[in-house]
Amino acid sequence: MLFSELKSKEVVNLRDCRKMGHVTDFEFDECSGVIQKIIVPGIGGKNWKCLFGCDTEYAIAYQDIKQIGPDVIMVDVP
Repeated sequence: MLFSELKSKEVVNLRDCRKMGHVTDFEFDECSGVIQKIIVPGIGGKNWKCLFGCDTEYAIAYQDIKQIGPDVIMVDVP
């Protein structure tokens, strides 16, 4: 899968069915090349309450990803 395909997918938390946003970046181990986390900025920036810069950002560990589908990534995070 290409990164361009990964970042077009919506991230949804299975615990509360909340849309968290889209993948913007990822963190990987330089030695092994394994992805450790995906970075999702959150959708708080689109809310009028975050007019002055909410810094909602989620760093989701790779083991918390439960399924990657054609248009959504299902995660299980508290």
